[in-house]
Amino acid sequence: MKTLAATSLWRDRRFRTFWSAQGVSEFGDRITELALPLIAVTMLDASPSQVGFLTAAVWLPNLASLFIGTWVDGRRDKRPLMIAADLARCLVLLSLPVAYWFDLLALGHLYAIAILAGTAHVVFTTAYVSFFVRLVDRDQYLEANSKLSATRSISFMGGPAVGGLLVQWLTAPVAIVVDALTFVFSAVQISRLKVEPGASEESGEPLLRRAAAGMRYVFKHPYLSRSLGCATTVNFFNLMSMALLVLFASRSLDLSAGVIGVAFGVGASGGLLGAVTASPLSKRFGAGPVIAAGAVIFPGSIAIAALADGPTWVKALALAVAEFVGAFAVMCFDVPLNSLQAAVTHDHMRSRVAGAFSSINYGIRPLGAVVGGFLGTWIGVRETLLVSAAGGLLAVLWLVGSPIIRTRELTGLEPPEL
Repeated sequence: MKTLAATSLWRDRRFRTFWSAQGVSEFGDRITELALPLIAVTMLDASPSQVGFLTAAVWLPNLASLFIGTWVDGRRDKRPLMIAADLARCLVLLSLPVAYWFDLLALGHLYAIAILAGTAHVVFTTAYVSFFVRLVDRDQYLEANSKLSATRSISFMGGPAVGGLLVQWLTAPVAIVVDALTFVFSAVQISRLKVEPGASEESGEPLLRRAAAGMRYVFKHPYLSRSLGCATTVNFFNLMSMALLVLFASRSLDLSAGVIGVAFGVGASGGLLGAVTASPLSKRFGAGPVIAAGAVIFPGSIAIAALADGPTWVKALALAVAEFVGAFAVMCFDVPLNSLQAAVTHDHMRSRVAGAFSSINYGIRPLGAVVGGFLGTWIGVRETLLVSAAGGLLAVLWLVGSPIIRTRELTGLEPPEL
């Protein structure tokens, strides 16, 4: 019986179809995440602050997540929105190699691509949260999130390595074509899914008023408010370092694109291990304690890379170890937290909650990236990574005294009366 439960979702054709769409798309994303900053650093000679602005542009659309999520909540069928978002990202990314072939590459174009693709991503993710709870049953939330997170982790293992080699062999702009095509595959797979749409919110209230209600819901919610504070703190300090990590590896550690990609790929195996073990760890030690441990280890892991020195192989190993520890910890943070949030959110509020959450949680990322870029220019890139590691440890304070850290099992959890 236990073996059947552990493999049940692999027997679900709908889940397998969505899983394939997510897996291919995630793999392509890893290529672009490496290629885009490398284009800025190696082809356009971007400064640390300019790289910070580029990273900020990727996350800037999340500031509008609350309003996008409120609009999405009013749509009964979320699937067409997800398909449209995938196709929009494909077209936006294809504009980059076209500009390259016509010798029109510029930082402004990279910023525009980052913002437009980021906006499409917000539409997709706010629609997805309502789609997810109709794709799988409540008692499968942890299993589904674990499997999807494992696939994402595998993409972090193979994507950067392949991406780094593609950048060296074909140039970064051409490598991005691969990511654009993965969104076409995702759109086709999602279009094949037959998922019963949920009820749209019937309300005559203006969008702004409904958006404000979504934000109040999050702030008053005993679980969501604390998890928002914790995740936002983690993301602010993490983006300070992530905005500079490729630049640090390329210029400070003097590693080639191929070596950087392989180090990221090897290190990302920690994410696969974390995704696979997050569910059993949560059942063994409790979801809340596992979330808290992840909130400490994940942001602190960047210090391993920041302190790297010595021969090339030692620096590459330190980068890989930092990625491994961080990837493992973030899965132990994300998998149980996402499952807990799905269990304690009212159905008619899901897209608005995702939007409100992203507006703050992801909306803080552009600020973190910009602060990281300026600090990198002012005090040095290595020093900024250490500040990021130290500051991120403050995130766990949000969980102290909260119901999250006391949560052992998700079974029986219901949305609270507010």
